[in-house]
Amino acid sequence: MSLMEQPMQREYEVLYEVIEDGWIMATVPDLPGAVTQGQTMDEARANIREVIELLLESYREQAHQLVSTSAVREVMTVDASPR
Repeated sequence: MSLMEQPMQREYEVLYEVIEDGWIMATVPDLPGAVTQGQTMDEARANIREVIELLLESYREQAHQLVSTSAVREVMTVDASPR
């Protein structure tokens, strides 16, 4: 298995807020567009997990389509801690 094929795990902060009619809205500040809701906390949590996974998959697909065949690929680790 190459480095690019290894599963990667990342942590994202998720914000939950009770909105109208008691629904719970979930957002991910680090991922614009990662917004969903659920009638319960469990449903909101499951929905936002799916949104995150779908967004990241979409980002990867777009990046691969736009990159030149002569591009050099590298995996870089960065500290994403809040400052």
